[in-house]
Amino acid sequence: MSPTPSPHPVGIDELLERVRAGYRRVEAREAYETARAGEALLVDIRYAALRERDGLIPGALVIERNELEWRLDPRGSHRLPEATDHDLRIVLVCNEGYASSLAAASLHQLGLHRATDLVGGFQSWRAAGLPVAPAGA
Repeated sequence: MSPTPSPHPVGIDELLERVRAGYRRVEAREAYETARAGEALLVDIRYAALRERDGLIPGALVIERNELEWRLDPRGSHRLPEATDHDLRIVLVCNEGYASSLAAASLHQLGLHRATDLVGGFQSWRAAGLPVAPAGA
């Protein structure tokens, strides 16, 4: 079953605005604190070249964007052990906070109602002076 198309096409900016209105996004410091306290799972969805170039968030789970739904669906046969239930708080991290917003909306459609994303993505994390480890370290 495919979703019902919108009667009027929307541009990506409007789509992002609509998607983001459906949940509360988090800033870098909040993402860091909730992950550190064990209250949220940080998930880095950046592709390998960006992780290699800019480094990794220590403790973040790396899941390529094209595998995200399969790995985090608590009912899925390909789920990761961390995907325990639909109440899991997930903070998605992309490079600048755009792709992660669309990914959060996709997780909401799977019933992961506490999924959110990091405002400004990895770049805001790094700019906030939060921990970054070199890739491959």
